[in-house]
Amino acid sequence: MTLDPAIAARLKRNAEGLFTAVVQERGSGDVLMVAWMDDAALARTLETREATYFSRSRNEQWVKGLTSGHTQHVHSVRLDCDGDTVLLEVDQVGGACHTGDHTCFDADLLLGPEA
Repeated sequence: MTLDPAIAARLKRNAEGLFTAVVQERGSGDVLMVAWMDDAALARTLETREATYFSRSRNEQWVKGLTSGHTQHVHSVRLDCDGDTVLLEVDQVGGACHTGDHTCFDADLLLGPEA
């Protein structure tokens, strides 16, 4: 799968050809996770609506939930103003975090909300 040249031209990538993907749950607005994408992962995501990312440790693409069943159906993809981050709005099945938690941002707060 090849990324549309008009979309590719708008992206700013790091030295490894990657850009950040922020994943937000549709409905709740919860930020579920942050991952890396390359052009091919974004192209596959746009074509299939299955969230696809790039694993730096394995140096390969991976489809969220392919082995765990904790899938992400993508409803929208937006590019930020700098062109270096995409925002995916998804329906999450199961936990989004590799720990099994709903979100990767369930850890202890460093600074709590103001009263």
